[in-house]
Amino acid sequence: MQCELCEREMERLTVHHLIPRQNTKRKKAAPGPTINICSACHKQIHAFFDNKRLAQELNTTDRLKNEAQMQKFLLWVRKQNPDRKVQVHRKK
Repeated sequence: MQCELCEREMERLTVHHLIPRQNTKRKKAAPGPTINICSACHKQIHAFFDNKRLAQELNTTDRLKNEAQMQKFLLWVRKQNPDRKVQVHRKK
């Protein structure tokens, strides 16, 4: 299976809600679109961005891929062994 962000072949993927669940649950709306991504990308997204920014600005795969911090991370993570656990870098 291929991560929709870093495009690495992974054994397992996680489901990322492009519009965070807390936003849709509060409004009793449908969960919205999802993408299948590796745990490293998923953890990094939530380390970099709060749910408000994810819901308003980074709510498509292309927007996530083209965000400056994520681009830098994706360039790095693509070189990492898919079997290796990747450490998440928190925002400073």
